[in-house]
Amino acid sequence: MTEVAEVTKVTEVKAGKLTLGQLNRLVLNRKGKKRADVLLGASAGEDSAVLDFDGQVCVVSTDPITGADAEGGWLAVHVSCNDVAACGAEPVAVLLTLLLPEGTDTKVIEGIMDSASRAANEVGVEIAGGHTEVTPGLTKVIINSTVIGRAPADRWFSSGGASPGDDIVITKTAGLEGAAILAHDYGAVLADRVEAGSLAKARDLGSQISVVKEASVAASHPATTGMHDVTEGGVLGALYEMAEASSTGLLIDAARVPLWPEVRDICSALGIDPFRLISSGALIVTTSDGEGLIRALQDHGTKAAVIGCILPENEGRWLETVVEGRGKERQEISQPESDELWRIKGQLDAT
Repeated sequence: MTEVAEVTKVTEVKAGKLTLGQLNRLVLNRKGKKRADVLLGASAGEDSAVLDFDGQVCVVSTDPITGADAEGGWLAVHVSCNDVAACGAEPVAVLLTLLLPEGTDTKVIEGIMDSASRAANEVGVEIAGGHTEVTPGLTKVIINSTVIGRAPADRWFSSGGASPGDDIVITKTAGLEGAAILAHDYGAVLADRVEAGSLAKARDLGSQISVVKEASVAASHPATTGMHDVTEGGVLGALYEMAEASSTGLLIDAARVPLWPEVRDICSALGIDPFRLISSGALIVTTSDGEGLIRALQDHGTKAAVIGCILPENEGRWLETVVEGRGKERQEISQPESDELWRIKGQLDAT
């Protein structure tokens, strides 16, 4: 009898996050030994791991920053601290790995570490270790940040804690980080399309990328059930991940999603969907008391809005918009294939 070799289909992956199907098939079914002290492990929609440390939990998250400039260290620290804070934990320490192309100037290393140290001071964490090397074959700097945090054993959160009936709250604005990146990197292109004051405000949005403060407020709010910071894939991507993680549906009112004027101007000028644009700096919280949480956030200087509610899974995941002449229409929220930032950067770089 002739044996037939199993044929594995080879598919090239695109820039950005893996699709949920690729993540499940290639990554999440290869996790080694299951341990009882890993309270929250690798799964779709979750950005951190939670470990049982006998009375407290240790929350750990890691993220890469690729093609970084001198501010890459600042961004790397904040992005990973956001993930830990979205679990309700206090970030404590950062481990930084710097992989550098051959020929990298020492000034580049100093610049990255200066910016990382500045971010660490802003959040209140220590850069406690890491690894730095010159790596043959690289064309760009890669920075990997691992943040370790702690939380009470009975007061930590996941992306998947929502239940039907919960309100969905978002802080700040959709498209925050993406608008800041585009205003910074493509200012010359946008100068003729966006008013100068609005363009300057968009550039300054990068200073609001941390969600540590609002996550701490939300973690202290007794009605909070889940949190997720909004990164690649934008608001709709984060909502999809939360619904997947909690096995729920959801209904979002597009008109209630905050969209600051400078973000709207950038997105309108470039033909971008702001709800699918990377939005680090915004935090989504599910809670049984949305208005109470908003008051608590506002008392601490953070703008927020209730944008929808959690539904049973069998009722679907919907974005509701008002269409002129037709009234309210619903569009199904599906996993985004690619962030709008990748799409528009490809177009702009090709021109």
